Amino acid sequence: MSHSFTTRPEIRGTFGVVSSTHWLASQTAMSVLERGGNAFDAAVAGGFVLQIVEPHLNGPGGEVPILFWSESERRMRALCGQGTAPALATPAWFRSQGHHLVPGIGLLPAVVPGAFGAWLTLLRDYGTWELRDVLQPAIDYARNGFPLVPRIAQAILAVQELFRTEWTTSAEVWLPDGRVPHPEHLFRTPAVAATYERLVREAGQGAGSRAQRLDAAIDLWYRGFVAHAIDDYYRNAEVRDCTGERHRGLLRHDDMAAWQARYDEPLQLQYGRYTVAKCGVWSQGPVFLQQLAMLRHLGIEGLDAASPEFVHRIAEAAKLAFADRLAWYGDPAHADVPLQALLSDAYARERAALVTAQASAELRPGHPGGRAPVLPDLSASTRALADADTRFGVGEPTFAALPPVNEWAQREIFVGDTCHIDVIDRHGNMVAATPSGGWLSSSPVVPGLGFSISTRLQMTWLDDGLPGTLRAGGRPCTTLSPGLALRDGEPYMAFGTPGGDQQDQWTVAFFLRHAALGMSLQQAIEAPSWHVDHFPGSFWPRATTLNRLTVEAGLPEGTLQALRHAGHDLRIGAPWSEGRISVCTREPAAGGGMLLRAGANPRGMQGYAVGR
Repeated sequence: MSHSFTTRPEIRGTFGVVSSTHWLASQTAMSVLERGGNAFDAAVAGGFVLQIVEPHLNGPGGEVPILFWSESERRMRALCGQGTAPALATPAWFRSQGHHLVPGIGLLPAVVPGAFGAWLTLLRDYGTWELRDVLQPAIDYARNGFPLVPRIAQAILAVQELFRTEWTTSAEVWLPDGRVPHPEHLFRTPAVAATYERLVREAGQGAGSRAQRLDAAIDLWYRGFVAHAIDDYYRNAEVRDCTGERHRGLLRHDDMAAWQARYDEPLQLQYGRYTVAKCGVWSQGPVFLQQLAMLRHLGIEGLDAASPEFVHRIAEAAKLAFADRLAWYGDPAHADVPLQALLSDAYARERAALVTAQASAELRPGHPGGRAPVLPDLSASTRALADADTRFGVGEPTFAALPPVNEWAQREIFVGDTCHIDVIDRHGNMVAATPSGGWLSSSPVVPGLGFSISTRLQMTWLDDGLPGTLRAGGRPCTTLSPGLALRDGEPYMAFGTPGGDQQDQWTVAFFLRHAALGMSLQQAIEAPSWHVDHFPGSFWPRATTLNRLTVEAGLPEGTLQALRHAGHDLRIGAPWSEGRISVCTREPAAGGGMLLRAGANPRGMQGYAVGR
């Protein structure tokens, strides 16, 4: 494996490494390290740039889960930047309005936008820089212009009629001079720049410490002018959504004021030399750990990464883990989740024993701790679609079938769009973060702020009594899932990917190619990948597909034939269509010091790793 060709080098250095889904965010974060900032300063600066340069994948009004290693504290922590459901959002209210599901776009699926609070909490508690300095690159791109990747123009083109006729606040931002922007031109979002400049200015007016200035900025966002603007718009505007009707929003100033980013203990699982950490069961992260727990017993070591056995065993483990996600996952502050049982080795053995040589076509949640699973009414999807306005398409985050902008765009269709950034600094601090939400095409721009609000509430159910039931003040169980891993007890890897329901599938195969099969980071990223659809999708209209395996072109014909023979409903995707992984690692170097590495995904032609 050591000499096989990759499209780009595996970055190696000693000073610092960054990998993200956009070259501008990677270079911004690296510039922070070069100017004396630490990994936390760098990740925050890069995270704010991602909001500007990937507005179709995340925005200021989105959310972010963050996993990190603090070298000074010698521990891993999770930071939950997933906002909660408004107080007015209850299953009874939605049902009384005739909804079968929470709509996927518009004002109704809003949650409190958690990204700002999470990034600033990380900066306050672990960073060293002032807010003005970490926000300046994002403000500069928003004010002076950034290059559009073709997918942004494509996303705007897809929803231009909705913007022109209904979401006029979005038309003002995304259709300058009434036209879809050209992908080769610089684009500006001055309203976001003005919002961030006002935050910096007003938060810096009072005397006091750096921490107090950052707290003042958090206060302005969640209790000050940002919260007031959101409240005014969501209370008074009537906005068309995928139900075909216009609705006022449910998000209020009080919901914003009551929320704060919270630290959490990461969940951990041992796999050989590796201790893998994921966010709590308010995310889908534990499905990664459940899969690894099963795969410990399914003989992955020694297989070839392109073999049918490798693909089949991982795909079948994924089906079982995602069935458990459906039955058992939810906000642990509001639901009784049998987490210890789900992650136990005894349960993993019991589940692994269900994997045979044949593909399973059944949705099979388990009985952790002897408890009986209860599933939502999966026919709600059909009923919701029967009443829906699908003129602009369906699904996340675009609410649209994307028309091709050029030949590249026709090849590259990603579902579940999000961003990711990883940073490791020379001190050994590590950050993995997966920002998402606030997509330009999923909810209208809030007047005066220049950005949209997260529509994450669509990931809840309206059935009563499930772990994933919509609860006022509860978190929707997000698909966002950054990862960290220790090796031999020492911090080793920060990693993650965009991809909605695919996130904890692509990264499982990547991790095993590296950790179990010995591939380099870049080889493990570039190897042909796949995903299963074997559950209701996490995003509106939540349609259920069973036993579908989509593989990237590039796997050998013999592997494809064997997978068909095993009973998989096999779909062959385009080359370079599965996975968008970013990764950074650190390890002791021979002779002393620390060796840092980074790899980035060539798919989509915008992910980039830098370091020295």
